[in-house]
Amino acid sequence: MPSSSRPLVGYFLFIGVLAASLSVPLLAQSPAAQSGKEITLERLFQPPSLGGRLTQGIEWAPDSKRFSYLERKGSGGNLELQLWTMNATTGERKVLVNADTLKSVMQPEKAKTSQSTGLGRVQADNYLWSPDGNSLLFIGSNSLVLLDLHTMTPKPILSSEEEIEDPKFSPDSRWISFSRSANLFVVNISSSVVTALTTGGSEEVLKGKLDWVYPEELDARTAYWWSPDSSKIAYYEMDERPVTRYTIADMSSPSGGTEFTRYPQAGEANPIVRVGVVNVTGGATSSKSGSASASPETRWMDAGANADIYLARVDWLPDSHHVAIQRINRAQNQLDLLFADAATGASKTILTESDKYWINISDDLYFFSDKKRFLWSSERTGYRHFYLYDNSGKELAQLTSGDWAISDLGGFGPGAANHPAVDEARGFIYFISNKDDVRDTQLYRVSIGDKSLTRITKDAGSHDARIAPDASTFVDTYSNAATPARQDLYRMDGSKVAVVNEGKVPELAEYKLSPVEFVEVTADDGSKLNASIIKPLNFDPSKKYPVLINVYGGPHVQLVRNSWGGLRYLLDQVYAAKGYVLFTLDNRGSWGRGHAFETPLYHHMGKIELQDQLAGVKYLKSLGYVDPARIGIIGGSYGGYMTLEALFNAPEVFKLGVSDAPVTDWKLYDTIYTERYMGRPQDNADGYKDSSPVNQAENLKGKLMLVHGTGDDNVHFANSVELLNAMIDRGHYPDELMVFPGRGHGIGDAAAQVLEIQRTVEFILGNL
Repeated sequence: MPSSSRPLVGYFLFIGVLAASLSVPLLAQSPAAQSGKEITLERLFQPPSLGGRLTQGIEWAPDSKRFSYLERKGSGGNLELQLWTMNATTGERKVLVNADTLKSVMQPEKAKTSQSTGLGRVQADNYLWSPDGNSLLFIGSNSLVLLDLHTMTPKPILSSEEEIEDPKFSPDSRWISFSRSANLFVVNISSSVVTALTTGGSEEVLKGKLDWVYPEELDARTAYWWSPDSSKIAYYEMDERPVTRYTIADMSSPSGGTEFTRYPQAGEANPIVRVGVVNVTGGATSSKSGSASASPETRWMDAGANADIYLARVDWLPDSHHVAIQRINRAQNQLDLLFADAATGASKTILTESDKYWINISDDLYFFSDKKRFLWSSERTGYRHFYLYDNSGKELAQLTSGDWAISDLGGFGPGAANHPAVDEARGFIYFISNKDDVRDTQLYRVSIGDKSLTRITKDAGSHDARIAPDASTFVDTYSNAATPARQDLYRMDGSKVAVVNEGKVPELAEYKLSPVEFVEVTADDGSKLNASIIKPLNFDPSKKYPVLINVYGGPHVQLVRNSWGGLRYLLDQVYAAKGYVLFTLDNRGSWGRGHAFETPLYHHMGKIELQDQLAGVKYLKSLGYVDPARIGIIGGSYGGYMTLEALFNAPEVFKLGVSDAPVTDWKLYDTIYTERYMGRPQDNADGYKDSSPVNQAENLKGKLMLVHGTGDDNVHFANSVELLNAMIDRGHYPDELMVFPGRGHGIGDAAAQVLEIQRTVEFILGNL
């Protein structure tokens, strides 16, 4: 399932959840729509990809004069990876680290592909700029190498038998911190001496290391934070002992191997989390690879007597003497901002947010350098907006307002990746929003002084900005529904400096591509719902066509967007070439329309969502070219859940469904996500029963394809097993069952991906 702040598209299953993460409609007809050949399934499995390619590893240098990126140069078998830079003023490109040097410092065979925290929900950094801009840190799974940019001399900083996690520079560039074996360490760059800041960390008690549920459902990205003056580190201690030790069987093991994770199911005990502050100097030290026997004393911050809460965010105030902690109650309807004294641990509540339904956590807290004010965001009006407070908790101003919402923006780079982009010198706050069209995302700025609002990006479609530290320029990643993503360097006045990556896929011009139309559907209560349609190639309005509905339907995901759909769109074109209508609708409960649009699913998931999807079916049936007897639905994760809801609760409507990794019983899913919307099962037994499709399996009439990986540590395979047992008890069984041994919530290996797509397409073409 997605996190609390945005859809995490990388974890969804490849085909069912492609419907969620990649099925993004086209706005305009492709130039090739009237001529050319049809895209085939076979072509989608062959290189090069038709979905386009983005430049990877973009990082701004601290001085904002250039940014770096990774690029492969050469041809055939002679492709070599290099690190390049682009000048922010002129757009000039230069090689910063050549291929030979990069090979020596990156150790690609040991490179990290994802942060080893939680479920690896954060893309791992291959390298980091030092805050002083003089060096680069290259990160391996168990090694750290520093490259001096003046001498281009590599310096091994650390080599370890254990995995190194979440390395960071101290703000003064003197130290590198990291987590290892559930403890927190720092290494002095000049001496290479390692200091253990904590000891006693283990699988049961994590120190400076994230658990499973915080990154998955609170979008926590780290478990420790440097003070601005580099003297101290605040960190999470996560006591996992109360949490269920969930076992996942390795079905390919001849000896019955198992894996496990601490997974708190709805209504069960959560980890007990507290925030400590430790001084960086004064701990036990060792050589480069050794470990220490003692650690500095930790001062624990007072977050209240009730331990059954979430400490969702931690930040330092600019004075390096106080820590800000965002505490949210277990029901997730009250959020308190606490300021804690780092020396004594004493805390006070600065402000409190409450909501009738639930509170969505954001990353918008920002402290101004004057040490007097902070930026806050709230959905108290039904839409997320910026507010300015003084450090006593007094509201000074509401900076944005209206029936539209701001979205998080990833700050000025690694050191501020969890904060909005604030340009204090010029008095602006930059943010992403769909203010002018809910299907678009654009870059805006608001003036702190007069609250005036300016739109920076102009082209209709989807923009994502990576802003320079001095807010003078930004790298814009842009696409629209008819155009693969491209990357360009812009000044803050909206003028283009240079093309970073043109993003063209010339081969697409060879194919017939069916355009996508955006439409509006009226729900039963009059609510307006966004939807999209792809018609069959060679469309004839006098004919009747089958419909395949792509669904996600759950919180924090928006499918109907004006952005490039990549592989999912191309797969939709395969169906369109076979005479299918593709339909997508964002029901109430989904993302992008404000908090009030989300809340109708509260305590009864699946019901309002299905009601709105059925309004979409009603709209489809009003079209003269739709065959009402041939309507299918496909989705993964929450979309897999919605597919079952549709088949079991509207059996006369849907002829077919493909459900991939579905939640079938909400009592089996995790505490934070499930209780946010459903409450605890102890308090909402009827809601859980009514919202779990395992209890309606006897209603199935259409054909069902069920897909799941046995190693799924997010939506456990037990969900599908429980459904199978319920169906068997009622004399039913899926028409097609695909079980992938050992695969997770995102099926990652190419062989399994290809097979899943092939079998799914065959099932749909053969039965719809």
